[in-house]
Amino acid sequence: MIKRILKNLGVYTGDAPAESMQIERDGFALQCGVFDPAEVAELVGEIERLFVERPPERNRDDREEFRYQVLNYSAACQRAIAHPRILEVIEPLLGDDCHVLSNTAWWNPAGFEGGPWHCDGGPHIPRAEGVPWDERIPYPVFAIGAHIMLRDCDEHDGPTAVVPGSHRSGRLAPFDRMTDPTLEYDGRAPVLVAAAAGDVALFASDVWHRGTPAGPGARGRMFLQCHYGRRDLAQRIRTTDEVHHLTAEAISRATTARERTLVGLHDPFFYDG
Repeated sequence: MIKRILKNLGVYTGDAPAESMQIERDGFALQCGVFDPAEVAELVGEIERLFVERPPERNRDDREEFRYQVLNYSAACQRAIAHPRILEVIEPLLGDDCHVLSNTAWWNPAGFEGGPWHCDGGPHIPRAEGVPWDERIPYPVFAIGAHIMLRDCDEHDGPTAVVPGSHRSGRLAPFDRMTDPTLEYDGRAPVLVAAAAGDVALFASDVWHRGTPAGPGARGRMFLQCHYGRRDLAQRIRTTDEVHHLTAEAISRATTARERTLVGLHDPFFYDG
């Protein structure tokens, strides 16, 4: 756990919610009943509106299933990602000045096919296999993803699966097992994070996780996703070709790919958009 000491960081030794400790230990946690049915209905209405009014962004095969930078277009969604129950869990891990990195609405169809094991960001402290994390040191969490569930998501609906403790591995999931449902880390098997509408699932950014394939009778997944990061991490709500710190002259001088990334013009990746 961390806290801000003026503009720097120190160790936080006060009380913290059980979910904060679970994220640090296991890489994920589930908060039940954070939003009531009326709040869920309002968010569903807002997301349905955005899917009509806002065009898809980024050239991806599944781009019809999400809309980016939701807080810029919905006051209700902006209120939701600031819910005190979410903040009380993430702030002991990210600092009480953490901020939104990205904010995306997801609406997957009933035939959701799932995806590969991945990290949203990181691993933030890469290590070779066989180099264990020193348990005397609290594992640092740099970013946390929240899924504010707007539909019930049971096992047959394709819930997110997590490999507990894998964020502490310092490695990516093995590339030859990217869709293996039996993938383990340190003897711990995957957990399906089934959730009800109004629940919030929280994931450390470097934990191995994936959306699982939906089964017969699936309802489709709908959730409001928000990634929160330490103050030290740049926001990625808009891509760097739209939002940057550069003059037109500086951009014109950056003629190679590396010159562009060096001055901060990056291609979209995990949180961007």
